[in-house]
Amino acid sequence: MIIPVLLSGGSGTRLWPLSRSVHPKQLLPLTGQQTMLQQTALRLSDLDQVAAPIVVCNEEHRFMVAEQLRRIHQQPSAILLEPVGRNTAPAVALAALQALKQDANATLLVLPADHNIAHPEALCEAIRTLTEHVEQGMLATFGIVPTKAETGYGYIQKGASLPADSADKVSQAVFTINSFVEKPDSATAQRYVGSGDYYWNSGMFMFQAARYLEELERFEPAIVACCQKALNTAQKDLDFVRVGSDDFAGCTNISIDYAVMERVSDAIVVPLDAGWNDVGSWSSLWEIGDKDCRNNVIRGDVLTHDVSNSYLHGTSRLLSAVGVDNLIIVETADAVLVARRDRAQEIKEIVHQLVSQGRPEADTPQRVARPWGWYESIDHAERFQVKHITVKPGASLSLQMHHHRAEHWVIVRGTAKITRDDEVLTLTENQSTYIPLGTKHRLENPGKIPLELIEIQSGSYLGEDDIIRFEDNYGR
Repeated sequence: MIIPVLLSGGSGTRLWPLSRSVHPKQLLPLTGQQTMLQQTALRLSDLDQVAAPIVVCNEEHRFMVAEQLRRIHQQPSAILLEPVGRNTAPAVALAALQALKQDANATLLVLPADHNIAHPEALCEAIRTLTEHVEQGMLATFGIVPTKAETGYGYIQKGASLPADSADKVSQAVFTINSFVEKPDSATAQRYVGSGDYYWNSGMFMFQAARYLEELERFEPAIVACCQKALNTAQKDLDFVRVGSDDFAGCTNISIDYAVMERVSDAIVVPLDAGWNDVGSWSSLWEIGDKDCRNNVIRGDVLTHDVSNSYLHGTSRLLSAVGVDNLIIVETADAVLVARRDRAQEIKEIVHQLVSQGRPEADTPQRVARPWGWYESIDHAERFQVKHITVKPGASLSLQMHHHRAEHWVIVRGTAKITRDDEVLTLTENQSTYIPLGTKHRLENPGKIPLELIEIQSGSYLGEDDIIRFEDNYGR
């Protein structure tokens, strides 16, 4: 049985201001109506005997991950919560140990949740080709057939061709691996592509869970020991598995490539020509996007005049541009980015400045998802903040209290059930209430439509960490 492992732990800061650590690129609909996580889960639908996926993500994203998979009718077998990021080798070790609880012969298909694949049928064909080799104990990766001399990717040098699978199967070529090589300079990349012997390193893998752990135990035994302890001390929380924090933090920070694939003798690679893109920058999104007659990719409410070869993305208001060429222009409710398309990778320098200055724009988008719905900051100053809050039907916030702020709530849509100390109120549109500082309170939506309200906070401190929770449906 093939068990997909969806790696959803990245922060995607190279796609700031749309992607931020609180709401990263894999949870955004960057290349279509579905998010990248949803696309990753759905692209295996043509394969037979594929089990429910195991998802590895960080704790902050857990409710968004669960909700997005629910919306596409995917029920993961486990959502493993990494307490800290330790790269792909420990993350996949956790997934392998979890998979062996389900199936002693489990085959893992490791897929980063933030890649775009234009032709998923080609990926499915490559997976079928690898199946017999993986069942024989080989550790496989997918080598992307290069379309240009790219200096931003690592490369895989192929070796000898392996014998074809059984005669009754349609198989493509599979090769041994001579070497993994680091990101090359331009001249070296040209030589790699010209030789026809090199592929881009995709970061996608396929192997038996037990074989991966066997090799990881040989080369990095401390990782296996830490991950086993972390799972042994894990706590089940709703749909999530909270692995032991202290144990997992002891893992070496290392990728699968360095930990295992570069060190084994039976690693293989299958060429993959499937319109792959790791969506690592705004220029990547321009490359794969649908372009207009002036070679522009346009998303949102955008008007242009004499604009060409540009990527323009508006999210909250009209975005207009005149007489520009080769630009990235991205607008969100709280930030605007303008960059030359050929310097899109340098956006990380802006993020570094935001982080060093402690600015919220580095991490938190204007609209913040919560398990009960979402909130959006409308206005704020030193002693007040205004939010637009939406609560899903049947959902409720925690029973909570604040030490430093009071709140006014004005209902603008739907019905609210409000607990205020020992009092329970039911309010509808155009009605309001006041929550004094230090008062235990809870907001619930008992209705069939979303509940929307305006919240006005006032006080000496308005941070999200000024919350004392007494009861919570989501285990926070």
